[in-house]
Amino acid sequence: MIIVPIKEGENLERALKKFKRKFEKTGVIKELRERQFYTKPSVERRQEILRAIYRQKMQVDEG
Repeated sequence: MIIVPIKEGENLERALKKFKRKFEKTGVIKELRERQFYTKPSVERRQEILRAIYRQKMQVDEG
């Protein structure tokens, strides 16, 4: 359970923003989206490798 302490006189909008940030960090929505469809382990590995290649290319271009 996510608990967001609200200080006296604190704006409700600010508290809601804190809650959303904490909720996003838990990764619940991301996990739900991933579990909607089954992806084969080979496809996951391939995507991970492509992401790593992209990141590496961006670092080389940057430096």
